[in-house]
Amino acid sequence: MKNVFAFAGLLAVFTVTAQADDARVREAIQTLVPNATIDAIAESVLPGFHEVSLGGQIIYVSSDGRYLVQGNVFDIVNRVDLTEQKRNGSRQAALAQVPAPMRIIFEPSEVKHRVTVFTDIDCGYCRRLHQEMADYNAHGIAIEYLWYPRAGVGSESFQKAVNVWCAPDRNEAMTQAKAGRDLERRSCDNPVASDYQLGQQLGITGTPALITEDGALLPGYLPADQLLARLDGLKQAAEAAKAD
Repeated sequence: MKNVFAFAGLLAVFTVTAQADDARVREAIQTLVPNATIDAIAESVLPGFHEVSLGGQIIYVSSDGRYLVQGNVFDIVNRVDLTEQKRNGSRQAALAQVPAPMRIIFEPSEVKHRVTVFTDIDCGYCRRLHQEMADYNAHGIAIEYLWYPRAGVGSESFQKAVNVWCAPDRNEAMTQAKAGRDLERRSCDNPVASDYQLGQQLGITGTPALITEDGALLPGYLPADQLLARLDGLKQAAEAAKAD
């Protein structure tokens, strides 16, 4: 019984210490960026440092709140980028909250891979990607669009996205808009602003931004054959890691 009480007391000490460390870390960040939105604070693999998720980014702050480190932590023994792995998990979890009816999806009859694409109607490489949709689908790649009008909420690009979403046939409207055709100006309940906010939360800065089913970010346009090779490689690496 004494051992039980001793363990409970030790656990309480650890809990109080952890809470104090979290408070110091939070205070240190807010000293630098008063309006910072801190998504999560957790213990880091780096001794004496906490891992902080901050607006789609991950940084490391010492437990005493004195030092801040930006950059990736790489596990040399296992050859794993632990920071990017964490980002992937965060992106995967966030995108899981966006159901299929809130996306505009172009998919083949047999799907090998699904890719979420943050897109902007007026982005040149976004248009090029869409022009090659048949090629992506022929390679077994489903493209699932979310919105990221780079000029922001209320911009003309934002309105073009709304026009597509509110059209009777969203897929056809997307194809017409990507071809540079002007669509009828429309309004309806739409996810454009929430998609844009999600993109900012995930650290998206440009379009097209491609995110795999495992949450890996592939910034920029890739031809279908190159994208398939990347997706196959990522899948094989993930399966090998699970096998180990």
